[in-house]
Amino acid sequence: MYGWERLVLLRHLLDAGLPKTEIAERLGVSRRLVYHWIATGQLDQDVAALCAPRLRRPVPAKLDPYKGIITARLETYPDLSAVRLFEEVRAAGYPGGLAQLQVFVRQVRPRPPADEIVRFETPPGHQAQVDFATFRFPWGKRHVFLLVLGYSRLLWLQFYARQTMATVIEALEAAFTYLGGVPRELLFDQMRSVIVDDQRADGGRLLENPEFLRFATHWGFRIRACRPYRAKTKGKVERPIRYVRESFFYGRHFLNDADLNAQALSWLERTANTRTHRTTGEVPRVRFERDERVLLKPLALRRYRSLILAATTTQGKPSYPALTVERRSLAWYDRLARAAR
Repeated sequence: MYGWERLVLLRHLLDAGLPKTEIAERLGVSRRLVYHWIATGQLDQDVAALCAPRLRRPVPAKLDPYKGIITARLETYPDLSAVRLFEEVRAAGYPGGLAQLQVFVRQVRPRPPADEIVRFETPPGHQAQVDFATFRFPWGKRHVFLLVLGYSRLLWLQFYARQTMATVIEALEAAFTYLGGVPRELLFDQMRSVIVDDQRADGGRLLENPEFLRFATHWGFRIRACRPYRAKTKGKVERPIRYVRESFFYGRHFLNDADLNAQALSWLERTANTRTHRTTGEVPRVRFERDERVLLKPLALRRYRSLILAATTTQGKPSYPALTVERRSLAWYDRLARAAR
């Protein structure tokens, strides 16, 4: 039988009414062959049958007799390595190589169900998420402090030389000023300057840094912290870190810290807070001004005054001013107490 493409073309040319001599020239065959095709009924065959590809008979693979052993072993011990399984089936008589077995193991190895990520949304003014990220510049390493409002996704950031509690306090006061108010709660990672210990996994409680707890009371927000190894609960600020790297940091040049932070504030106003957010479908600044600003708690009347004495650095080590303690007798305190009555 001749190729089906030529027979299909012949049928088409005959239906178009072309003479058989011209058809033979177009097909590059003799006119006698054209008459032969017609006379033998080859044009009456089903074109679909002519077009059907010929299927090759599957060749048994060397691994086929041993696939049941591999599948059963993985159902019982899903973490068995391909090398270990290779040793076992080779002992059972498998004559093939490791590569074929590795492909099969990747196909049939049981996979644990992926953790379902439930998007956690908060009402306007309720929560902000906070985090640090590290960047390197020609003049040294700097840490960006990010705060993202959970509802509007309004972003604030600045770069600092250290990740101390004093930095966190300074950064938060600057962020509150930028927002014009204070969210009801702030969600932190296991930030050591904020969280002293987290005993919730053992039925205990979250232990906050006492100094930072006083700071939170002063500004009127509640401290919340992600459980250890549960950073996905802080996704609203984790994703902006990558966004800052790609949209702000990459491909820009900075002169010094002052220029870096000036460009960062400009980028916030012109790009980050004026783009359409992928999740909310709205511009963060518009969503903030419309729904969230009015629901933030008012700013404190004054900045926070730390109860911890400021340290100075001497020969690379922190030193603190000496305290003068005046000793008095118990009789003096007794007289003081009577005078106060």
